[in-house]
Amino acid sequence: MATQGDVGSESAKPPVAVIGAGIVGVSTALWLQRDGHDVVLIDRGEPGEGTSYGNGGVLASCSIVPVTVPGLMRKAPRMLFNPAQPLFLKWSYLPRLLPWLRKYLSHCTPEQVNRIADAMLPIVGDSLADHQALAAGTVAEKWLKPSDYVFVYNDRAHYSGDAFGWGIRKARGFEWDELEGEALRAYDPALDAKLGFAARFGNHGTITDPGRYVKDLAAHVVASGGRPVKGEVTDFVRENGRVTGIRMGGETVACSAAVLATGVWSKTLCRKLGLDVPLESERGYHVELWEPSVMPRHPLMIASGKFVMTPMDGRLRLAGIVEFGGLDAPPSRAPFDLLMKNAQAALPGLRWKEKTEWMGHRPAPADSIPVIGEVPGTKGMFLGFGHHHVGLTGGPKTGRIVAQLVSGRTPNLDLAPYAPSRFQ
Repeated sequence: MATQGDVGSESAKPPVAVIGAGIVGVSTALWLQRDGHDVVLIDRGEPGEGTSYGNGGVLASCSIVPVTVPGLMRKAPRMLFNPAQPLFLKWSYLPRLLPWLRKYLSHCTPEQVNRIADAMLPIVGDSLADHQALAAGTVAEKWLKPSDYVFVYNDRAHYSGDAFGWGIRKARGFEWDELEGEALRAYDPALDAKLGFAARFGNHGTITDPGRYVKDLAAHVVASGGRPVKGEVTDFVRENGRVTGIRMGGETVACSAAVLATGVWSKTLCRKLGLDVPLESERGYHVELWEPSVMPRHPLMIASGKFVMTPMDGRLRLAGIVEFGGLDAPPSRAPFDLLMKNAQAALPGLRWKEKTEWMGHRPAPADSIPVIGEVPGTKGMFLGFGHHHVGLTGGPKTGRIVAQLVSGRTPNLDLAPYAPSRFQ
């Protein structure tokens, strides 16, 4: 990527500055270009190397149910003290986490879960179609595959224990097939015989190399005239209530509008804009097993371990785990070990030639709803972040919404649930 000193406006109107080259930022940049805008794409690293790189790779349209379901406050303490459960906490971080955690747990009611699900449905509900529209005509198309998404349970009673979440999905039009016993064996013989029940969604999708997918989309932005800028954004320049530039160290990039899409790192920059967003890192882990001896047919959510197994290009990705510990602490060993233990239990005889590991930071607003819209009091300054564990799923729709707002058009949905003004 170029440095900020390479940027100069050749046209009368400065470009739109998109800050963040993950899936949301790159999607926004692509849709802005299709609307005729000149774009500068700014990131402190390379495209697709942050949170967008490490996700589970599933376009999980049905994932509209938040973590904060009724009963979480009762279950969470037991989970934290059980090393076999997929919830971890770095205890030294707890004092800093508490203000966010209190707000987060206040949403563990049926009314709040229904409100969150209603907000998430328009962002993720048509993810496969949204990605197909985004990637059309780019080399990134090759990484996008229609697929099933299968939730696997020990038995029907185990599945019935999640009845609240399944009711939330059913009420919003989702349909699925139930596979039990021999029907599940026939569908995917790789699964252990102790796993006796599954709910199968069609019309979902898989990105078989998320990092390469975002890089290829970003390369298309550049090939279409977008200008990449590598550097750390420190502040915004505003004149007469409108954003006119992006400060990067001692230099300024002029812009006609700006989009902030830096995931969990958006919190600090939002403070510069007068917004106090209760945003935490939901630390996520993945393990990749290269050239595995067995491969699931489609992405699987193993309900007992709350993790996903996704067939990818040349490897099987195991992704999941929730850990709270902030942005600075190194990865913990236990989540990697738990992913491996659970995967080997689900896929008997699993072997591999090489194993790689990753930990990253999912942006988690306390109300589990992304922040999408124009910043109050600063014309031309737009936000797009905060998708928890469905950033890849909701990135294209979020980018399209933000591009429409930058272009002065009104998206065909009520943006009130996502409004940045809720954090003024």
